Amino acid sequence: METPAKGTNPVDWPALETAAVAAMHNAYAPYSKFHVGAAALTDDGRIVSGCNVENASYGLSLCAECALVGNLHMTGGGLLRAFYCVDASGHVLMPCGRCRQLLYEFRAPGMELMTTQGIKTMDQVLPDAFGPQNLEDWT
Repeated sequence: METPAKGTNPVDWPALETAAVAAMHNAYAPYSKFHVGAAALTDDGRIVSGCNVENASYGLSLCAECALVGNLHMTGGGLLRAFYCVDASGHVLMPCGRCRQLLYEFRAPGMELMTTQGIKTMDQVLPDAFGPQNLEDWT
């Protein structure tokens, strides 16, 4: 299991929750009415966020995690140290499998997620994950 980088500051979980709730208020969910917001702490100390954006062609809808990763790259890139996701009531949401895979791609060592059962590492929520390291011999 990966461990957090040495010398990193503790995660401010209340600040991530606040940022996730603020992002959720920007969600575009006219079809499902299921507003979602996500926020993450980067390895350089920034907080990035995203919200779900639905589309009339349902399969084209974007999860909050997708918007968050776009925001990560639009604001300087880096890796994600900690992640928090909420619904319209502010309840913690667990990322779906697709979004766990997306977050895995951009994780910092020891990345943590707030889950419905408390704080867990990325390795705990996506064990034996497939990632860039599996492609190194193929590129």
